Amino acid sequence: MDAAAMESLILELHAVEAYKFGTFVLKSGITSPIYLDLRVLVSHPRLLSAVANLLGSLVPATSPYDLLCGVPYTALPFASVLSVARSVPMILRRYHETGAGTAPAMRTQGSFRAGDTVLIVEDLVTSGASVIETVAPLRAEGLLVADAVVVVDREQGGRENLAANGVTLHSLMTLTEVLAVLVRHGKVTEEKAAEVKRFLDANRTVAVPPGTPVKPKVARMPLAERARLAVNPMGRRLFEVMEAKQSNLCVAADVQTRKELLELAKKVGPEICMLKTHVNILSDFTPDFGGKLRSVAEEHNFLIFEDRKFADIGNTVTMQYEGGIFRISDWADIVNAHVVPGPGIVDGIKLKGLPKGRGLLLLAEMSSAGNLAQGDYTAAAVKFAEQHSDFVMGFISVNPASWLATPSSPAFIHATPGVQTVAGGDALGQQYNTPCSVINERGSDIIIVGRGIIKASNPAEAAREYRIKGWQAYQTSLS
Repeated sequence: MDAAAMESLILELHAVEAYKFGTFVLKSGITSPIYLDLRVLVSHPRLLSAVANLLGSLVPATSPYDLLCGVPYTALPFASVLSVARSVPMILRRYHETGAGTAPAMRTQGSFRAGDTVLIVEDLVTSGASVIETVAPLRAEGLLVADAVVVVDREQGGRENLAANGVTLHSLMTLTEVLAVLVRHGKVTEEKAAEVKRFLDANRTVAVPPGTPVKPKVARMPLAERARLAVNPMGRRLFEVMEAKQSNLCVAADVQTRKELLELAKKVGPEICMLKTHVNILSDFTPDFGGKLRSVAEEHNFLIFEDRKFADIGNTVTMQYEGGIFRISDWADIVNAHVVPGPGIVDGIKLKGLPKGRGLLLLAEMSSAGNLAQGDYTAAAVKFAEQHSDFVMGFISVNPASWLATPSSPAFIHATPGVQTVAGGDALGQQYNTPCSVINERGSDIIIVGRGIIKASNPAEAAREYRIKGWQAYQTSLS
């Protein structure tokens, strides 16, 4: 939503008296000089419909969902309208009478199955307690929850509290943005706006009330400690390279000639821990190419990851990996594979890769819109990795913080594609997230950056900037 559209929406909400100024005690227990009453929108169907559809547009296509669930009860109209508009099924959390003398219990109603992904819909967020109270029982029933959309973020700790519980918050507007528009149009005095701002500054971190089912924040283990736990030697080496170079950056070298790839590798080599190649798009591949790339990798101390995405039966992938014109196993430190064919695909690649000290990443998720790598597929990838921890070193993932089935060992590494400094997407369905979001909110380890670097006027400088941003995000995640 652009600035003009947001301004218009804020003024429309003011016109229906959704913003109230006075003295109000919020659910979090704090006393606020402003109250947002979005219940009034049920009497304004056009505005309700517009807001609901805007909420639906907040979540990037890289985070698909199967179900909607509105936080009881103010958000239920938004979820209902969005469900009908987008033809997305909805489930309800509602109280159910359990018998005389017994307090009613909250239950989930509607059609769903374990592994379905749920998008949470909320009207506003202060501490995030109401969203967390909704998320916890859904996860207990086997549903996956990674994202929540909200009309107004009061900027009082909710976003951070939700991130600590593996939920990314997407908001239409913040309270600061609301105040700015209302002051600019004379709807509220500068004095009243200043009072609200002082209140916000004094209450920037509102704790989740006691008793709320909070997911404990798992501290990220330092790379050196994870290296000691790694069973696969290439996984251990990757952790060591990352620590030595203070880099969690992988560059996706999607170029079409040997010269372009080797020149790019030399330019970005000092900044990266890993170079991702697509050797089958090179128009002039020759048998000596692998050796030349390895020389550059050894000079600059990075690993080579051939993004082959093997997806055939074991015997076939063995030949694809070792033979053909590319002879990938001779020069690539790491390859990846889908788990669709079953565990035999791991056995096939492992047969030739393990004796050479290579490593395998399993495609647990993908960053393209509408992909099917989620739910049971992701859980299967985790299972295969744990069964083959001597060879599988980690995953290609998008939002590992949201996984219901998580690896038992921190030795498994997560690498996430589709990273740029600004979130968004392209015309072919690729979705982008920022380094901070990928590392701190989604729980990944390595950022994979392609066009943001290879299309830059100075790829070396762009790589340096991404390395710094990625490493800063990693260091923040340790605290």
